[in-house]
Amino acid sequence: MDNLRRFPPPWSMEEGEGGFTVRDASGFRLLTVLHHDDAHGCSYQCANDYLSRDEARRIASAIARLPELLRRPPY
Repeated sequence: MDNLRRFPPPWSMEEGEGGFTVRDASGFRLLTVLHHDDAHGCSYQCANDYLSRDEARRIASAIARLPELLRRPPY
């Protein structure tokens, strides 16, 4: 059944300009989690609309681990 999966594991996370990208084993980009660290250089509304770099990294890292977590046998 693994050969029928559309996004083959393992998934990896890489940091790019302005965000973190999660890719599958074939290199297909699954998603990009954007961040904006320069909260001091923009208005209050701008600061509320973006994730911090650490928040974006943690979210992308958790998503990249999904195939590993789903592969574990139930307890």
